[in-house]
Amino acid sequence: MPGVSKVSDGSGISGVEDLVRSDAALLEDDLAAFLASLTTPPARQGQGSSATDSLYDAVLGRSLYAPVADAVGSKVGQEALAPAAGAPAGRAPLRPSMVFWAYRNYRGFPGEAGEEDSGADLAAVRRAAVAVRVLLKAAVALDDIQDGSGIRYGEPALHVTHGIPLALNTGSLLITAALEHAAEPAVVRSLLESVRRGLTGQAVDVSTRTALTRAELVAAPLGERIAFWESMAALKTGTLFWMPLDAAVAALGVVEDERRVLDEAMRDLGLASQLFNDLTDFVPGYGGRQTHEDFGQLSNRVFLELLDSAPAGLRSSGELVGARLKEFVLGHPDLGETLLRLAAEAVELKRSAMEAVRGVCRSERSARYFDVTIERKGHLIDRLHATLLKGEDA
Repeated sequence: MPGVSKVSDGSGISGVEDLVRSDAALLEDDLAAFLASLTTPPARQGQGSSATDSLYDAVLGRSLYAPVADAVGSKVGQEALAPAAGAPAGRAPLRPSMVFWAYRNYRGFPGEAGEEDSGADLAAVRRAAVAVRVLLKAAVALDDIQDGSGIRYGEPALHVTHGIPLALNTGSLLITAALEHAAEPAVVRSLLESVRRGLTGQAVDVSTRTALTRAELVAAPLGERIAFWESMAALKTGTLFWMPLDAAVAALGVVEDERRVLDEAMRDLGLASQLFNDLTDFVPGYGGRQTHEDFGQLSNRVFLELLDSAPAGLRSSGELVGARLKEFVLGHPDLGETLLRLAAEAVELKRSAMEAVRGVCRSERSARYFDVTIERKGHLIDRLHATLLKGEDA
């Protein structure tokens, strides 16, 4: 593998952050153009304006254009790169994209040999980056309905603002629009696989709210419960990391061996991220208003770790849910040790994933670009572990 130890060009590393910002600003511009294409009424050739047209346009604006704009345009709570004077889009907080990391890794940085010859690849990657972002927005709209989440990133969820029917319609529309925008057949196939994976993982997650699945989990041995969680998390959360990279490498024609390395790394990052999400339900400083909200289902890894010590009568009665589950878990003598052990597991999964990706990085600049991209959440995984080590907030 062409890891950074084999191809090291330390020159220009200090400018990597600026390039990350520039690529992120490019994505935001492309996303704005995409959004405009979805929310601009089509020209009515050969038709004069009328009261009927005005009424139709007004209804279309409320029922389609407004929820689409809200779904795609929300930025609250998602800032990754703080505003920087003199940087591209310096006044706007920006989110880096792993799609652009793949492009930089496999097609080079400005000024490097070959970079100027990759215009067609850059166009495909730009479309893929927009499609990935829009598919993630669609997933948020649909997941919030399924999870009954009224708040997303600190603001009302789409279905709270516009109602469930319009939120469902908006999420569905965004999926089809994103796939059409991707255009490149190989990228579309990759994105379709991501959609399938994500919906499969969500189905399993939602099923843990049913009495039958809860009973099966309670009766299963620990090893089987953990395997269940890993399979679900790899699809539900791992796909969020896998999708941008697989779409990008599909556009760029990356060799199969490296794709497998990236696939496994993204799976590990997904597991680390899901562990972080599960653990923050017990750490007020991280979970915020969502703390202690998972007790209606058995998908949280912490619950699955502690089930064996639940009283047999409570396990067999089917009552280990809601308030009874909350009382059992929060009062468990091994809760603190379990949180710390799982936090350490998340840190190790993240470390292993990032080491694997560095193994396919073409240069030190590429490795730095990836670090900047991932650490927007990765540093929180480390901070949570450090917090639990100190015995704080648990």
